[in-house]
Order: sequence, then C-alpha cells, then structure tokens
Amino acid sequence: MNEKWSYWECENYVKNIDFLVIGAGIVGYTTALSLKEKNPEAKVVILERGILPSGASSKNAGFACFGSATEIFDDIEQYGEELVWETVALRWKGLQTLRATIGDDSLDLQINGSWDLITDAENSLYERVVPKIDYYNVKIAEITGEQKVYTVDTNVANRFGFKNVNNSISNRLEGQINTGMMNQAFYQKVIAADIRVLFGAEVNEITQNQSSATAQTSIGDFEAAQIAVCTNGFAKQLLNEEVEPARAQVLITKPIPNLKIKGTFHYQQGYYYFRNINDRILFGGGRNLNKLGETTTEIALTDEIMRSLKYLLRTIILPDITFEVDHEWSGIMGVGNSKKPIVKKVSQSIFCGVRLGGMGVAIGSLVGQDLATMITKDKA
Repeated sequence: MNEKWSYWECENYVKNIDFLVIGAGIVGYTTALSLKEKNPEAKVVILERGILPSGASSKNAGFACFGSATEIFDDIEQYGEELVWETVALRWKGLQTLRATIGDDSLDLQINGSWDLITDAENSLYERVVPKIDYYNVKIAEITGEQKVYTVDTNVANRFGFKNVNNSISNRLEGQINTGMMNQAFYQKVIAADIRVLFGAEVNEITQNQSSATAQTSIGDFEAAQIAVCTNGFAKQLLNEEVEPARAQVLITKPIPNLKIKGTFHYQQGYYYFRNINDRILFGGGRNLNKLGETTTEIALTDEIMRSLKYLLRTIILPDITFEVDHEWSGIMGVGNSKKPIVKKVSQSIFCGVRLGGMGVAIGSLVGQDLATMITKDKA
C-alpha cells in the first residue's frame, strides 16, 4: 500500500474496488454511472490522468452530429452501405442517450442544423451526392422517424456571409452543445452516485491477475475485480487494440459583434468544422494536411494547421469581418480502420470501450452503457 495514503484514503479510494474505470470522459463517466446503477452496492472508482479530463471529451468542438451527406457518401464508398447506416443509427441513438442522461438544459443543446459547404473544389463531389439525397432521407427517416432531414441550400453564403461557397447540403437535425457544461454535469452525477473520482492519476500499465486486475499508476497501484479502459485515443498505451490517436487542433475567436453565423458547418467532408458559440466562431480541423504527423497523443499545435484554419477564416468564413483569435488548443481522438467503436472483453478482468472515431459526443454514452452491461453480465 502506498505509504503516502492515510487509512481513510485507502479505505475510501484504494481497497476493495469492484469496478475501476480508466478515463473521465463521456465513455468513462457513463460506464461508471451505468455500473453503479446495475450494481448499487459496488465500489466504483474512476481514474483520470489529467487535473481535468484530458481526452477528447473536454477538448471537442461540441458538435451533436450523426452524419452529414458528404460524409455518408464518402463512408459508403469506403465501408459499404450496411456498416455506414448501422453506424449512423448508433450515433443517433447515442445522442438520445446523452440527452436522457444529462438533459438538454445541462448540455445547452441547440438544434440549429448543420451545413456541408461546397466550394469549387467540392463541386464534383456535390454533383455526385445531390442525386442521393432523396435516398438518404428515406434511410434517415427509418432511423429517426423524421422526414426530409437533408436538403440542398443554395442560399447559405448570402445568409451567413460566406465567400467562395457555391452551394450546401443541410441537415436540420444536427446541433451543438456546451462541452464544459456537459462535463460538469457528468461529474456532479457521478459524485451524487457515490462514485469516487481521482484526477492526476495516470495509468501506465494494466496487468491481469488470477481473478482481478491491477492498474499501475503515477500515484500507486489499484487492484479491482474488473477494470474498464475508456481512454479512446490514448488506448494504445494500455491495450493492443486496433485504435490509433488522431490529434485535432482548434481555435476560437474573440466575440464578434452582430455575428450572423448560427449552426454547425462542415467543409471538405468534415475535415474542417466550425460553429458559433457566445458570439464567437470555434473552428477546428485540418488533420488531412498531415495525417501521419497528427497520429500522435502529444497535446500540441502546429504552424501548418493553425495557418490553414486562420486562412480559411479570412477567405471563406469571415471574409468581410475583422476578427481576432482568442485561444487555441488541441485534443486527441481515437480512430481506426472502421468507424464502429471497440467494446469488448480483453481478458478475464479487463474490458474496453474505445475508438470513438471523432464522434464521441454522439456515441460515447451508448458505448458506456453497452460496456457496463457487458461487464455486469460477465460478473454474474
């Protein structure tokens, strides 16, 4: 036992852990809450490497999205129809799960719609996607029960003041959340549920014992009957699973008077994305400029990508508006050769819910619930 811990700390946080959850993001918090709900007498502890949640859950852009038309088109060509619509349905169900768990007010959820922006460079793609819109609407209606979700919007540039944007395809059901409010609401829920949370505890290794597992951390060892790894983009550091880190770089402007832009916007098949928040523009992306270099867990910014974001702000998004960048940051997603998450039993006492594919807001809660169900069934 770590000699730095008191008797009280050992009793409350370290000894006799039934479920140890690694990662205090959407998946980790939901896994812990669901485990506690299914096992009310169990001792549940969450370990988080950062002083605040350090994964994508606290760094994301706050998009409540499930599939833009150009992304769906591109994914169908790459992965096939069945997998894509199954994944879209998972995202939609996951968003409803998040809303039910946290509540729309605590998410500050706003359904303002989303737009795929089409410039000259995307015209050929646009011409291939438009004939599919009626079919996409049929498929989306089967998932959501909503009609005419996707429409062509030729007036997007005039409405929002964009430049060099020729057309767009809108999705009226997509929205945006306040990531900070969401994380605070999750934290309040886990504390109210008598779940222990330890921040600043980086897990370096997990080992399977005879009938338990041990997490070796920066503050000492934690043994638990069952361990759930919910670290998404950082999963490769602990598990041998098909998931790679993908860094996303983001900036936000200072407040802009009379900002007309309202909603969430995708550009270049979602590699760039922006939204309004508190009279500001939050803008991220550009990973396609250097995918190899952005396959990293290093929390850092690069001149190449930040220059591209600022250039697009000046030339397309805010062409006639003077703006200043207020803040810049980066976060780590988990991606792989499929957009389906990995929810599985790794060994006798170790489980994982990882590889959210940049859609953690949409599918994180559902992954957490599914993971908790798997763990509980295995325990029984």
